[in-house]
Amino acid sequence: MRLFRSLTGPKARCCASIMAGFFLAPTGAWAETPVDDRWRVKVSGEARGRYETLSGQFRAGGKGGDQLLAFRTLIKAEAKRGAWTFAAEMQDSRSYLGDAGTAYSTSWINPVDLLQAYAEVEVKELPGQTTTSVQMGRMTLDIGSRRQVERVEFANVIYNYTGVHVRSRTPSGAQWHVLYVVPVTRLPADRTALSNNDISGDEEATNRKLWGLHYIRPDSFTALAPGLTAELFVYGLDERDAKDNPTPNRHYTTPGFRVSRAPKTGQWDLDVEGAWRYGTRRNTSNASDLRDLKVRAWTLHAHLGRTLDLKWQPRLVLDYDYASGDKNPTDGRYDQYERLFGSRRTDLGNTGIHGPLTPANINAPGFRIEVKPNARTDARVAYKAAYLASDTDSWVVAGVRDPQGRSGSFIGHAVDSRVRYWFKPKHLLGEVGLSLLLDSEVGRNAPNGARQGDTAFSYVQLTGYF
Repeated sequence: MRLFRSLTGPKARCCASIMAGFFLAPTGAWAETPVDDRWRVKVSGEARGRYETLSGQFRAGGKGGDQLLAFRTLIKAEAKRGAWTFAAEMQDSRSYLGDAGTAYSTSWINPVDLLQAYAEVEVKELPGQTTTSVQMGRMTLDIGSRRQVERVEFANVIYNYTGVHVRSRTPSGAQWHVLYVVPVTRLPADRTALSNNDISGDEEATNRKLWGLHYIRPDSFTALAPGLTAELFVYGLDERDAKDNPTPNRHYTTPGFRVSRAPKTGQWDLDVEGAWRYGTRRNTSNASDLRDLKVRAWTLHAHLGRTLDLKWQPRLVLDYDYASGDKNPTDGRYDQYERLFGSRRTDLGNTGIHGPLTPANINAPGFRIEVKPNARTDARVAYKAAYLASDTDSWVVAGVRDPQGRSGSFIGHAVDSRVRYWFKPKHLLGEVGLSLLLDSEVGRNAPNGARQGDTAFSYVQLTGYF
């Protein structure tokens, strides 16, 4: 069932060619229009280009290096009248310079498609009381830490959904989020069409349902420690096979919590988030696979940081990430905590054609240092000692596995860095990054390991906002 189809045709293919003009466009702002005195219209967006290069492929079967040139253009139009907002956003994501060894996916390529198309109504009770908004249609989602659902920033293609999202906010700042949506399947999906940047309208995956309830309360423990925000949430995924969309028939419920304190000069900040997942799934998406496995999996992120009262505002952080792995592939259980729709770059480093770490079968202590030399510049460097949580389960991103567990558990020393500079504040942002994956025991010893030695990844990116 296609609820939305993207604009297609020869004119659509020129979208990437107008990107340069966006870098010089003024920032979008609300303005009265001649349509109606009560209507307000806003047009905004971004145009981004990024070049990535990688040497020492770590993925199973990979050889040599890789490179990719990626462009993403977003244009959003909003119209407000009274309590109502109507919005539509176009996404154009394309990639070039890839070859037979490039890990093409729909995370990279989705030319000329409808990212958002929704109506939203805001209902405010008596002055000073709770405000509730109801969003209906195709949308993106960004809630809390974004580890459960996020509107991705670094990836070239943004996840979107179709359904209903209800948000309530109290005068004290507490929030309720309730959602019931279906993920949108990004098309085309076959490698040849992706490498050619072919245009095809995305479709709602009506055989998959995502639902959630998320509560956020600031200053929850004032007597114990001021500034702490507490969150409780539960998310669910229910899916079944469809003719053109086979699935592992996952039926998951994922409750969790978060306690956090935002960074501030001269004080400690923290973030502790955990989630437990239970339900059933099948081992593969093959239609002949009819065996339901019991799912019991969990994940934890924790970090403790402090911003020093010095000129460059250095922030020092100790962090830890864990996501369970499947210990025995033949025991009728599935213990791996797999990433579904949440973020991984914030905690686990640069992604793109690199991205060796994801919150699935991982045990990774580490640290990071962040600095802000001036209002236009910020930088960070992070380190992770990354291990498999279960040495009989997969190194997920690499597709490497030793079911006997004889190849060790050390994924490698993961070093990650980036520097950002605003050439024109709020309009033009430049960014460069460098990542290393060193001494991978698993990649060197596993039966299907790449055995390509250390991996080096770098990128340069320019983003214009209008």
